[in-house]
Amino acid sequence: MRKPKLLLSFLMVIALICLPSSVMARKDSKCLKPRIVVLTDIAPVNIEPDDMESAIRLLSHADLFEIEAIITTSGWNSSGKKYPQGWMDSLKTVINAYEKDVPNLMKRSQQKEFISIEEESKKQSIGYWPSPEYLRSRIMMGSLDFGYKSLGKDNNSAGSDFIIKLADEKDDRPLFIGLWGGGNTIAQAIWRIKQERSEAELEKFLKKIYIYAITDQDVAWGDRGKYTLSSHYWLRKEFGDKINFIWDESAWLSQCGLGSSNWNEYAKHIQGHGNLGKIYPKNKYGVEGDTPSFLHVLPNGLNNPTVPNQTGWGGYFVWDKTLDNETYCYTNTSKEAKAISQKYEKYFYNASFANFAARMDWAKYGKGNRNPIVIVNGKKGLEAIPVNTKAGSTIKLNASKTYDPDGDQLTYKWWYMPEAGNYNGKIEIRNADKSISEVSVPTDAKSKTIHIICEVTDNGEHNLKGYRRIIINVK
Repeated sequence: MRKPKLLLSFLMVIALICLPSSVMARKDSKCLKPRIVVLTDIAPVNIEPDDMESAIRLLSHADLFEIEAIITTSGWNSSGKKYPQGWMDSLKTVINAYEKDVPNLMKRSQQKEFISIEEESKKQSIGYWPSPEYLRSRIMMGSLDFGYKSLGKDNNSAGSDFIIKLADEKDDRPLFIGLWGGGNTIAQAIWRIKQERSEAELEKFLKKIYIYAITDQDVAWGDRGKYTLSSHYWLRKEFGDKINFIWDESAWLSQCGLGSSNWNEYAKHIQGHGNLGKIYPKNKYGVEGDTPSFLHVLPNGLNNPTVPNQTGWGGYFVWDKTLDNETYCYTNTSKEAKAISQKYEKYFYNASFANFAARMDWAKYGKGNRNPIVIVNGKKGLEAIPVNTKAGSTIKLNASKTYDPDGDQLTYKWWYMPEAGNYNGKIEIRNADKSISEVSVPTDAKSKTIHIICEVTDNGEHNLKGYRRIIINVK
């Protein structure tokens, strides 16, 4: 099967996210949040605390995401039975804790009040903490059953209907769907669109949706590995390269394993910090296995989530045959792709955890550390910075205008990410630990792209990081 074309170029996506202030919910900011929908099989903590851990982490970063919906759905936690509707109470518990902490969290971005729920339901800007009322209005039930055989007119749910409504809104931003459980709800939404609309309308709908699946949980626990039973399989088989589908089999395992081996850090910096920290449960198996689905989308200047091989905090993915040995999507199941993904998962783990710990300080104390603001070659924002040049040239990269909102001292690291581009040779970066560096473009790099990361670390509590990606296009 051919590799699909990217449906939105990087610069187009940035143009959609960073819109003029006149169309934003908060007019004092320049960038809109990425839109996310969560499908979760959240369960009581005595059954499986993993999803509650990820929900707490998500809400500690709620100023960075437009949380369009949190939909409860079937998954491995259901153990082969229909999802128990009472389990939704676990989500309500998290939002209740957020309600108590959000006055402190709002101090992080100097937010004084909430806008109306009507305005919150339009477009939110990065830095805006949503109201508890808004979040409560966005939790609902999805599909209670498993597998592609359950798809059909009797499988519609409040969740699948709402996903259709969200995708139909006059909003050009992608709609990122994170599958913490099974993806039956999004599959049902697409099944319905396929039945009711034209082929062109279906393709338009599919272009809007970006799915990130934490393994394949649309089967009962006892049917793990029987991939052809899953609605995920149906999606890939039915729509091929027309659907934007990431199947992760690396980042969630790293998150679970690294979290478990570093549990003392969670006990010290997360548990008991604010009301969210008070309900953060001790892990039963892994820790926060679902968190990579939104770390992949987190707007920190590191990666564009519509380009799966750029690699951010949520892993690395390539277009490849999947574990069902029949369908294709973006995945990291091959030995080579998994090794690359694991390398970056381990590298970024401490930075992503530090982000979490610092935000829990804000929840507890109403004060704490904030990330550096990285400016390269005078360009503010989070978008990648394109540089067009010729082979054999020298590129000067200047981050001297970078600053820390808390006045902390900064250290710099410029480094090359070979897997994101298509040049496989070595790249020389001079003054890689200074605010101003130089990149030597090799003479054999004609018609290649080279990705350079500017990583800035402050000396404040938890040593927070900021990033910018530079994409060198060699003529």
